[in-house]
Amino acid sequence: MIISVPKEIMSGENRVACVPDVVPKLIKAGFDVQIEKDAGLNAGFTNEQYQKAGAKVLDNPTELYSSADIVIKVQRPIENSATGKNEIQLLKKGTLLIALAYVRHYTEVAKQCADAGVDFISMDMIPRTTLAQKMDALSSQANLAGYKSVLICANLIGKIFPMLMTAAGTIKPAKVVIMGAGVAGLQALGTAKRLGAVVEVSDVRAAVKEEVQSLGGKFIEVEGAQDLQDAGGYAKEASAEFLQKQKVTIFKHVTEADIVITTALVPGRKAPILVTEEMVKNMRQGSVVLDMATEFGGNCEISEIGKTIIKYGVTIVGEPNLPALVATNSSEMYSKNILALLLHMCKDGSYKLDANDEIVGAALVSYQGNNRLKV
Repeated sequence: MIISVPKEIMSGENRVACVPDVVPKLIKAGFDVQIEKDAGLNAGFTNEQYQKAGAKVLDNPTELYSSADIVIKVQRPIENSATGKNEIQLLKKGTLLIALAYVRHYTEVAKQCADAGVDFISMDMIPRTTLAQKMDALSSQANLAGYKSVLICANLIGKIFPMLMTAAGTIKPAKVVIMGAGVAGLQALGTAKRLGAVVEVSDVRAAVKEEVQSLGGKFIEVEGAQDLQDAGGYAKEASAEFLQKQKVTIFKHVTEADIVITTALVPGRKAPILVTEEMVKNMRQGSVVLDMATEFGGNCEISEIGKTIIKYGVTIVGEPNLPALVATNSSEMYSKNILALLLHMCKDGSYKLDANDEIVGAALVSYQGNNRLKV
């Protein structure tokens, strides 16, 4: 069976779904691997590296898609300007597509795949269980996003992070407030602490308090937070009443911060507004807000997707795809997530889609012409 790896065509996407180191492992499992020419260049991987690893490099995307039994991608399928067709239309019926498509937000993708007879596994639907840990692409990518978010802010702020005692006087440490203590938020916390900042963290899930404290952060407690975690450990959508309480509680923390990083997402819902325009108005000149949730509506009321703007003297970063800014490592991690999934469901160079499997069944959103997505 043939696994095809196309070049990502989404604007700003530098990652690739398979790195050269993973190719021999797929070949050992019984697959042939083919990759589109230059698909790995933006992530630091050359065509020669793929060829040396045993992959076939193709220059024709139409051939790459149509000859595949399995297509692995990073981004959801979109229209390819080179062919004038949506990537789904290039696939033959019965092909298995695997991508990190955020299908609870982009629900049309599951329907398009079902209509085309394409089986589709969306990596954002992989359950957060011990067995599926190696396949958890959301966590692997969020981890790197959290790290990169702190470095971007450190570069934009006119201060250093650590306290510094010098002959000319003492420099106070930077104060960082992080909204959301998921994988990205905890990595941002750890990175900011290593750089020497004082870090405060807010989250609707009271259960994460110990994790925050174990990494050296101060947890901002909001009354009523203990009930806002679902069975999978994700934050549930908060009520308007709770969000108002949270805003009142964190107003002082945000307006006294040098840097605010927001990471709060609710699967399938618009991202909650956590940093209001009024808060930004009251922040110190030169402060920085980085909003990780701009693709899904944004946590900052005045952030703009894909743009870095200055309002009220505050720099507001609306970068929607932080993992693409560290494409080498994020591609390596995503490739291993995909490999783990394929090895889980494949044997002797072929695969079995078991809708009753606890991992495959959860992430299989289109199967045999049926849209299985539940939103």
